[in-house]
Amino acid sequence: MRAAARGAGVNRCVIPAVEAANWGAVRTLAQRWGDVYCLGIHPLYVPHAQEADLLALRAEVAAHRADPHLAAVGEIGLDFFVPVLCTPAMRNKQEHFYQAQLRIAADFELPVVLHVRRSADRLLKHLRAMQPARGWSGIAHAFNGSLQQAQAFIDLGFKLGFGGAVTFDRALQLRRLAQTLPMESVVLETDAPDIPPHWLYTTAQNRELGAKQGINTPSQIPRIAQVVAQLRGIPLAELQMHTWRNACDALPALAVRP
Repeated sequence: MRAAARGAGVNRCVIPAVEAANWGAVRTLAQRWGDVYCLGIHPLYVPHAQEADLLALRAEVAAHRADPHLAAVGEIGLDFFVPVLCTPAMRNKQEHFYQAQLRIAADFELPVVLHVRRSADRLLKHLRAMQPARGWSGIAHAFNGSLQQAQAFIDLGFKLGFGGAVTFDRALQLRRLAQTLPMESVVLETDAPDIPPHWLYTTAQNRELGAKQGINTPSQIPRIAQVVAQLRGIPLAELQMHTWRNACDALPALAVRP
């Protein structure tokens, strides 16, 4: 998969962690391929996470802070879409883990990669309450909120990630955002193997008939970029230049070749 991405012109990838068990794996992959990685506990993995995992995350970040491949604390955030995560107890646990990981990012002066799923306003509330003196930086991943929410993340220092979802004609609001937001606020991403673009997507009806869901990969970035360039009415090369620069602004480790 990584070799295919490189063959498609994707020279560097961001490999986010989701739980303590894969922190070592993402670091090894990033170092092997010349990519960058993030350390964190994803909200989908919060249900079985323990308080000790937060202490371990702080220790892990401290131990590897000088690693040029370490780009951010992530993927962290809140998910108020998955039913099991929406009980009062689980919402509270998610917010506790989110706040604790924001503190780690602030203490070690690292960007954050945010999971934003029906949770933009709560994410913003905690970011404002805990804003470090240097301000925040990072990416609101797979953004799909309102224009007002988009501007709020931008005002706090974040870039907004656009990927496979923006390729669907019916994603009208998302496509308007990709078309009209300031160019310096847009980055491209895939969320591989999830959120496939429309040319890889298999409908639920076809899946019931035995068809397999298409698997998203980083090699899809150039084609997703073509869609966004067409939406904005600019040459593909111009979009590539801007979004690469934006990604490096959000995650400075991307710009450093170890």
